[in-house]
Amino acid sequence: MLGWLEGAACGAGGGLIAEAVVTFGRLKAWQQARHTARAREAQLPRLDMFVDPLADSLAALLRVLLGGVAGCLLHAQVTGVYAAVAVGASAPALLAQVGRAATPVEAPHGPGSTDSSGPDTGEAT
Repeated sequence: MLGWLEGAACGAGGGLIAEAVVTFGRLKAWQQARHTARAREAQLPRLDMFVDPLADSLAALLRVLLGGVAGCLLHAQVTGVYAAVAVGASAPALLAQVGRAATPVEAPHGPGSTDSSGPDTGEAT
């Protein structure tokens, strides 16, 4: 089990790694487009067609923060550094799933249901 600070740090690191992979994908697409343009003797595409520094930086910052928050929140359930990094890398999807989770009262009817009378057994009362 990790402490909350270690969980947050490893989670943030996982978010940073995930964002680095996304950025690599964009740079790889730019590289491929440049190779294609060179082969066709066309104008080379500019980097800003594949990377938006402001938007991408904000998205990266948010992913790192979400990774840190997820690592901090789940530090008691995470048993190692690798798991904490994985939690951080998957933080946006993981936290979105937690936000959509049904409470025990909602479980029989689905999230957002206000009917708490219990499950429908199909029998007339």
